[in-house]
Amino acid sequence: MRTFIPFAIVILMSTVVAETIAAQTLPAPQAVTDPKQVDSKPNAKVEPRSLTIEKLYMTRQVGRPTWSPDGKSIAFISNMSGRNNLWLVPAAGGWPVQLTVSDQRQTAPAWSPDGKWIAYQSDYDGDEQWDIFLVSPKTGKVVNLTSTREIAEMDPTWSPDGRYLAYLVKPKTSAAHEIDVYDTLMREVKHLTTGTPQDKGNSNPIWSKDGKYIVYSQEQAKGTDSNIFIAEVGTGKSTLLTPHEGEQRYYANDFSWVAGMRDALTVLLTSNAGNGYENVGLLDVGMRGAPSGHLNHGEIKWLTKDKWRIRGGEFSPDGKRITFTANVDGNEDIYLHDLATGKSAPLPIPKGVNEPTGGHSAFTKDGSRLLYYHNGPTAPGDLWVYTLATGKSHQVTHSLVAGVRSEDMVEPYLVHYPSRDGKWTISAFLYVPFNMARNGQNAAIVYIHGGPTSQTMNSFNRFVQYAANQGYTVLAPNYRGSTGYGKEFQQANLFDMGGGDLQDVLAGVDWIKQTGHLDPKKIAVMGGSYGGYLSMMSVTKAPEVWAAGVPIVPFVNWFTEIENEDPVLQQSDLATMGDVVKNKALYEDRSPINFIDQIKAPLLLLAGGHDPRCPKSETQQVVDAIKKRGGTVDYKIYENEGHGFARVENQIDAYKRVANFLLAHVPPADCSCSVTE
Repeated sequence: MRTFIPFAIVILMSTVVAETIAAQTLPAPQAVTDPKQVDSKPNAKVEPRSLTIEKLYMTRQVGRPTWSPDGKSIAFISNMSGRNNLWLVPAAGGWPVQLTVSDQRQTAPAWSPDGKWIAYQSDYDGDEQWDIFLVSPKTGKVVNLTSTREIAEMDPTWSPDGRYLAYLVKPKTSAAHEIDVYDTLMREVKHLTTGTPQDKGNSNPIWSKDGKYIVYSQEQAKGTDSNIFIAEVGTGKSTLLTPHEGEQRYYANDFSWVAGMRDALTVLLTSNAGNGYENVGLLDVGMRGAPSGHLNHGEIKWLTKDKWRIRGGEFSPDGKRITFTANVDGNEDIYLHDLATGKSAPLPIPKGVNEPTGGHSAFTKDGSRLLYYHNGPTAPGDLWVYTLATGKSHQVTHSLVAGVRSEDMVEPYLVHYPSRDGKWTISAFLYVPFNMARNGQNAAIVYIHGGPTSQTMNSFNRFVQYAANQGYTVLAPNYRGSTGYGKEFQQANLFDMGGGDLQDVLAGVDWIKQTGHLDPKKIAVMGGSYGGYLSMMSVTKAPEVWAAGVPIVPFVNWFTEIENEDPVLQQSDLATMGDVVKNKALYEDRSPINFIDQIKAPLLLLAGGHDPRCPKSETQQVVDAIKKRGGTVDYKIYENEGHGFARVENQIDAYKRVANFLLAHVPPADCSCSVTE
């Protein structure tokens, strides 16, 4: 274990009263949904089969943004050119201007405090071997700051004076993320952390306002335990802020000076230590050391005590308010919390998936405006600016293109059904096409999210909307192991990957059959990453259920996956499935490649040639095995892509293949469409 040497930091007892803030009055979990109550909504204005793959995938994607220091401009990532490059737009709204032109994807922009540079990261054909670049927002000049093909550098963040950049560092052969600090004046690199164990990783470095300290989080590979540390930049010494027993998660979101005290900092954090669900709290950190160097640890003062996923945002520039988000069953709202009054209020913005964003802070430097990302089921994600004085928002980016109408898209039902073992109530989003008859003749797709520590949210999904417009019912379940439903649910598939979570997917099929809409012989399964794995488990372990399967960037063989995947995921898989030798029988049973002879459904597989997470060899194993036994399989490997497809032409090609494959093998009712249209 790494030894952390105290450097005269004392964690103070917080002056915030623990009961100042009562638990948020958020909705309680809903009961099981009666499938007979699910109806198709009539809509005489809808244009069936009007949403083509080309139209939907030409809608713009808007990625991470960053405020300019003066609050007049916003830099953001978008694929408007067909590539994920950096663009500039006036904060008041207007026509965006492309800043970088590259065939490679870019992300994580961070505008320097002096306004001279924007840092960002870029990799090579999706290989996740990121370099840190700088671009001048005035001239467009680009500098590769790190240029290390065998080392990934990511998530750059500027010191308040703009001289230093902190970022994460991971050699290709390592599983541990370290934190480096780059001096842009002297062009020197200093290692803030070193020797982090291979089963742990550091993340999210946050600078103090005076630039002397960095707070960061450290998570173990299993994903069930993490801590917060504070490091003195000058000496590189780190101190643990969250000592605890058992497995609990602590994640630092931001920190600020304690009001009225220049020798104490307050850390805003997210943790499940209070009640097993992620909630938001404060921890004061004193900068005066006791003579003995002994650390006196105060308690976290919880700002929320809910049984949903509550995540901290950041302090306002004056330190008087904080932001947090509340994810209630897949819908996420932004809250402003007044630290003096203890009152929280949601921003009056559209429902869907909302998140504060903006680089170092979602707030402008003067605290008058807040940048947020709004995403809903019938429109792609866009950037909006909320003005605190007026309580009103204006839209900055516009992702929908001509010919794509929100009114042709389906708002999903939020449904709940029982797991097969009776232990859980599973939440899911159900997309029911307009004007669908309850005649038992319709087709369905079960769409499985990846992760597994992830969640299907009430957000825009291009292919799901295409499918619903074609006449497919789509069920997107949040099976056990998903985030958003507490610690116990999230950990319920540990050492049982492909077991109980697969049964939750199959329970969803049991439930949708009871709606009366579907032909039980016309149900397909698809998903990406871990969702691709569960798709393969579905067609091998329950072959009689499926009419077709579409695994996208899947893994299929635990043994070869662990041998060939990125070391970070290797550590994670070993931590969540156990020792390969001791648990050999489990690994064999949960590897769908061993049960290819059970498959009855035709398959289409898609993969990326540079995927470091689920290498293309996993897909190739399936294709070779099915062809050997004379089964029906098609596949495509995109050699210039990684774990998912970033280039627009590849997205269009991939999902046209999926669309045509499903139309050929699982046609929706009354489908007069051609598979080549």
